[in-house]
Amino acid sequence: MNAARSRTRLAVVTSVAAGSVLLLSGTAFAHVTVQPEGAAAKGGYAVVDFKVPNERDNAKTVKLEVNFPADHPLASVMPQPVPGWNVEVTKSKLAKPLTVHGKQINEAVTKVTWSGGAIEPGQFQKFPLSIGSLPSDTDQLVFKALQTYDNNEVVRWIDEAKKGAPEPANPAPTLTLTAAAAGGDDDDAAPAAAASATGKKTEASASSDTDTTARILGVVGIVVGIAGVAFGVFAGRRRSA
Repeated sequence: MNAARSRTRLAVVTSVAAGSVLLLSGTAFAHVTVQPEGAAAKGGYAVVDFKVPNERDNAKTVKLEVNFPADHPLASVMPQPVPGWNVEVTKSKLAKPLTVHGKQINEAVTKVTWSGGAIEPGQFQKFPLSIGSLPSDTDQLVFKALQTYDNNEVVRWIDEAKKGAPEPANPAPTLTLTAAAAGGDDDDAAPAAAASATGKKTEASASSDTDTTARILGVVGIVVGIAGVAFGVFAGRRRSA
């Protein structure tokens, strides 16, 4: 009787553990995010990737719109071509001109839109940009994004995270800026960032594969660990019986 009860508890614990891991992995990987390739130092230039996963089982992602922060305009935004996708860079006149390398800039990029391609269910796509110069008076940049599916559904990734509060349901992609590099030269940084955006596609793909493998191994480790604890409980009750 006790042995049968223990086996039932073991099955329940294992089932709950597996379900929890699947639930956590689904929510953790579903967001549209932005990550730098290397550092995103204040005052410098960086190559960033907007990573877009397809959350739907019955629809394709066919469009991504990324809106740039109006309070920290960026004078230079250069997209890397993504096979199968068209890209449109929208600029707007600035209410307050910027001064970059001694030159006055009267307009800045306010939106970048990718369309014409498709992200299939169960897949993701990276959209790289070279951006700069990054502001020196903030620790992060928030990009509000709209993800459109071929069934006309639009997911608005526009909610800004609040310090000390739970993560919002649709968090906006947020780029964390690091301290300014000592002795850096912005004039050299811009072409270097552009070259990086053009030449690192293979390296970024390898990094993505490594990242995916690490996540899978982490999930497997969690399941095995919980199953081990459950087996220990079962074995202890069996000895007691």
